[in-house]
Amino acid sequence: MTMQISTLNLTTDGRVSLTAYIQQPSPEMPNRAVRPAVIILPGGAYAFLSDREAEPVALAYLAAGFQAFVLRYTIGGEYAFQAALKDVSGAVKLVREHAAEWHLDPDKIAVCGFSAGGHLAAASGTLAAHKPNALILGYPCILESMSRILAFPVPSLDQAVTPETPPAFLFHTRNDSSVPVENSLRFADALDKAGVPFELHIFAEGPHGLSLASSLTSSGREEMICPDVSAWLPMSVGWLNRLFHL
Repeated sequence: MTMQISTLNLTTDGRVSLTAYIQQPSPEMPNRAVRPAVIILPGGAYAFLSDREAEPVALAYLAAGFQAFVLRYTIGGEYAFQAALKDVSGAVKLVREHAAEWHLDPDKIAVCGFSAGGHLAAASGTLAAHKPNALILGYPCILESMSRILAFPVPSLDQAVTPETPPAFLFHTRNDSSVPVENSLRFADALDKAGVPFELHIFAEGPHGLSLASSLTSSGREEMICPDVSAWLPMSVGWLNRLFHL
């Protein structure tokens, strides 16, 4: 089996790009000739994009049987939230349009985001013109009050949930001091009230920005290695497999 990596510039200045990690079909794996897909949105307070929450996560989902993408979306205080929202909506549309070429199911696309990327992922399922089929939200900024730590003002997304919002998988740590766990709780409560299926995991300990919570994504900091929290990825894979009937 061969993996192909390619990057598409979505703006003429290269400011926004989509990197595709595509597993080519194998005759030995006919059950995954066409795969589900995950579009990953790294965090970084809408001021930068974390490499720890980008390719390592994409490769983990690729190994679990998904086609994977990393969207490097609009960041920086000179821009506004609507620009980033347009980026993720366009990325979902693009992935669907290239479903045959990229050997994926256009009706089995998840968007996975962390922190500010989690805010954008949640927005892709509530405010975007082109919505994914599932959301994976890691310690997401959800509430408007989080604008104080972000590069530009953002809306509260719990108020944007409707019955048409895609099913969601959320994880957070109880003692996250940067993005309080209330953000995930409020979004989960809104999903529940709207009748949208979701799965929520609150882990007891762990700092903000854990990514895979492994040594690979720890930046050499011991406190960023949390074996309990690292279970979120296989949990999310199992959830997606059940949701997509794989």
